[in-house]
Parts: sequence; structure tokens; C-alpha cells
Amino acid sequence: MAKTSWLERDKRKRKTVEKYAKLRAELKAAGDYAGLSMLPRDSSPTRLVNRCQVSGRRRAYMRRFALSRISFRELANSGMIPGVTKSSW
Repeated sequence: MAKTSWLERDKRKRKTVEKYAKLRAELKAAGDYAGLSMLPRDSSPTRLVNRCQVSGRRRAYMRRFALSRISFRELANSGMIPGVTKSSW
């Protein structure tokens, strides 16, 4: 499990991105890059990190399932993810 401080920081960043999304779009459309640089750094969507919904882990993230590889393996082996079966050939 990720530290709660990292998870809270991620939530704060997501709120900041959402708050400034409309203003960023307007400034970008107008070509006002000086105005864009005056906005908070965390208002840029590129600063967001994908995190596992179960554990909060950011590395080895699988977009399709929104899980890390470790959480995915545990849930798939227990049959909690529909349509996922262990392969054999």
C-alpha cells in the first residue's frame, strides 16, 4: 500500500488540474504562454500519475484494469476480474 501522504498529494493534484482545466484551455487557445506559466505547476495534467485503485502503487500500472501488476495477479487468481482466465497451452 502506498503511503497515505502520496495518495493525498495525488488527490490534491487531481483537484487542481480540474479547477484550472477551463482556464488552461482558454489560455492555450489564445496562445498566451506567459499566462500559462503563471498558473500553478500542479494545474498541468502531465503532472498526474496513474495509480492502482487497490494499492495506490504507481509503478507497473495496467491502464485497462486500473490496477498494478501485483493487485491484478491477486484478483485474477481469485476470479474477481470478469473475463480474465489463467492461460494454458
